[in-house]
Amino acid sequence: MPVWSTLRISLLIALGATAVAVAAGLPLALALARPRWRGRRAVEILVTLPLALPPTVLGYYLLRLIGRSGPVGWLTQRFFGGTLIFTPVAAVLAAAVVSLPLFVQAARSALEEVPGEVLEAAALDGAGPWDRFRHITLPLAWPGICTGVLLAFLRSLGEFGATLMVAGNIPGRTQTLAMAIYTAVQAGEEALAARLALLLVALAGVALWAGMRWRRPGAGGIAFGSRWL
Repeated sequence: MPVWSTLRISLLIALGATAVAVAAGLPLALALARPRWRGRRAVEILVTLPLALPPTVLGYYLLRLIGRSGPVGWLTQRFFGGTLIFTPVAAVLAAAVVSLPLFVQAARSALEEVPGEVLEAAALDGAGPWDRFRHITLPLAWPGICTGVLLAFLRSLGEFGATLMVAGNIPGRTQTLAMAIYTAVQAGEEALAARLALLLVALAGVALWAGMRWRRPGAGGIAFGSRWL
């Protein structure tokens, strides 16, 4: 089994899924951090629901969405001649859906802690919404947003069930480290499974260490082990 190829695929899928989760999750976190508005509870439930469901259930609904008979699958088949099933893109989408709630929860908590009076004072001084977000909200919430990015990456790195449903376990294409470990155990290759597991643990540990070093100290964020985790 080409271990380094599997590692490369795992990192690419995790990075892609994290980017999708952040791009979709930051607007959601901003919306949920605002005072109550109509439909907020329903959006909050939908965003948090993946945490309460088995990954295989999420994979099933993704399969119905991007498969041949799904709306996204119909569009991709019509315009591109095929579906996303059993492709790296499907693996990225699956990992993004699973990791999205973790990012949203962390980012939302950080955004809610930004003092409202500071934003009001900036608005009175003539700062527009974009200036307030760029110069006040984002710097103050940055440590929490970084925590969310790290959690999304780690969850994407270890994702298994939903990815297996929509992307399969194809060596050199969609097989991640988590899937390679499962395959090695099923094949009775205990030594290989142990090496792959150790590699995944080491990779997660390095990501945690780098994330802790990257977060700017004293910026108002919270440490690991807080209610965000």
